[in-house]
Amino acid sequence: MIRFPSFRVFLVATVFLGSLSIGSASRIKDLTLVEGGRENQLVGYGLVVGLAGKGDSKLSYTVQSIANALQRFGVNVPANTIKSDNVAAVMITADIPAFAKPGTKIDITVSSIGDAKTIQGGVLLQTPMLGADEAVYAVAQGAIAVGGFLGGEGGVGGATVQKNHPTVGMISGGAVVEREIAAQLVRDKSIELLLLNPDFASAARMAEAVNDVFPGTALAKNSSSVNVCVPPKYQGYEVNFIASLGAIEVVPDNVARVVINERTGTIIATSNVRISTVAISHGSLTINIASTLGVSQPSPFSRRGETAVVPSTETAATEQKGRFKVVDELPTIQQVAAALNALGLTTREMMSIFQSMKKAGALQADLILN
Repeated sequence: MIRFPSFRVFLVATVFLGSLSIGSASRIKDLTLVEGGRENQLVGYGLVVGLAGKGDSKLSYTVQSIANALQRFGVNVPANTIKSDNVAAVMITADIPAFAKPGTKIDITVSSIGDAKTIQGGVLLQTPMLGADEAVYAVAQGAIAVGGFLGGEGGVGGATVQKNHPTVGMISGGAVVEREIAAQLVRDKSIELLLLNPDFASAARMAEAVNDVFPGTALAKNSSSVNVCVPPKYQGYEVNFIASLGAIEVVPDNVARVVINERTGTIIATSNVRISTVAISHGSLTINIASTLGVSQPSPFSRRGETAVVPSTETAATEQKGRFKVVDELPTIQQVAAALNALGLTTREMMSIFQSMKKAGALQADLILN
């Protein structure tokens, strides 16, 4: 049986988890980053040992890395004599926060880059973590925690049981910071606030809210940044000033946007989505194909003929009638959601209608597919 997507007459479609809140205020610290106070990325290449035969096969880079590691301890072994079954070559990644001092511990993620079956139970050997400037900012080492497992390999029939990704693990506090990354928060006696979601209206509202508390200090420079001058009484106490700024509440403006994730069947819409008057019609088509086997036998007491199997195929097509209906303009997404939920639409139907309405120009919002 071949079944095509079934649609009836609908308005627009969306999925909402909970009620939408319009006009709720948020703290500036939740909406912005202070320029100069961001995280930085680190990366490193290392070896995980102790994998009990689940490591890399005899890959050239893994074998060479083992030989190099042993040479550091005065053990010279020809690379062609090394077995790598218990070792896996891995990449280590981490984010080092701003103002992290030497001795601070940070979390790291360990990922296999070879053909190791799992890194569960392995131990990461001491590995330098490099920044984009190729300088060493941290050193990683420790036992790996994997959020999954691989078991049953080599059992009856070669059955294998796997959960999640056993070739990726984490080490909590697995890297020790060795070098601080310099950060400068105050420049020319001012602080730059960077909006996480750039928007001209949000930037203007934020500058106005800051000026209400600290008059004449804030200026919205563009959609993504607000410059705030440090008042004379806070000069030398910039940390206290930043803490005071972060507590100020602002009502950010949201862009009208609908995000569709076709892989998971998720639809998210902001409260500013509007629908223009539109007419929609959808029908459904179902094709049933049934194959049966019949038996053809010769007549009783016949001297000729043989029993034969005769295949038979029946095909039927059913199409529901569609309706062409004009949908009046709906002022808010809440009313759209209420109307569509009452129709009992599936998520797939909602996605199709959203895309069609965007093409027709009836959906007054950005439509993002991922």
